[in-house]
Amino acid sequence: MNHPALTKSIAVAIALLAGAASPTFASHHGGTHGTPAATTSTTPTKETKMSTKDIVDTAVGAGQFKTLAAALGAADLVETLKGPGPFTVFAPTDAAFEALPAGTVDDLLKPENKAKLAAILTYHVVAGKVTSSDVVKLSEADSVGGPKLKITTDGGKVKINDANVTTADIETSNGVIHVIDKVLIPAG
Repeated sequence: MNHPALTKSIAVAIALLAGAASPTFASHHGGTHGTPAATTSTTPTKETKMSTKDIVDTAVGAGQFKTLAAALGAADLVETLKGPGPFTVFAPTDAAFEALPAGTVDDLLKPENKAKLAAILTYHVVAGKVTSSDVVKLSEADSVGGPKLKITTDGGKVKINDANVTTADIETSNGVIHVIDKVLIPAG
């Protein structure tokens, strides 16, 4: 389970989750590998320059991704998500983790559940940079963790599986973060 792509995906997921609350929203650059980008019900703002912070530092600085940051550390994915990427991360907020059944997060953070935690976190990461303008053209995307993510758009709102994208296009030096309101759990 020590695959470089998996490690990068997990790191990206953690960084994205940590940085999703950052005020840095960026330009619409093309993505790769069919990677979905999240959008919100409102149009994301644009900035003229890219952030100098990577996904992890952006997420940590946001303050709304403490659980994600802890999970990335527990899964040893921080260094991967600090890598060159690019990555697209669908980052659940602390509130999204709190909505999981009682005890779920504590259980996942145990050392014996490291592989399961890594699988969940890498399910939130797509290789390449996929912005909101790209994601609306997709119906699915391959997660770094393996299973496909379902993408639907309705009335300007974007869903990744059953999670709503609440903030889109948070630019980082090694990819883009889209904030979501639920933790994505791969089937099986």
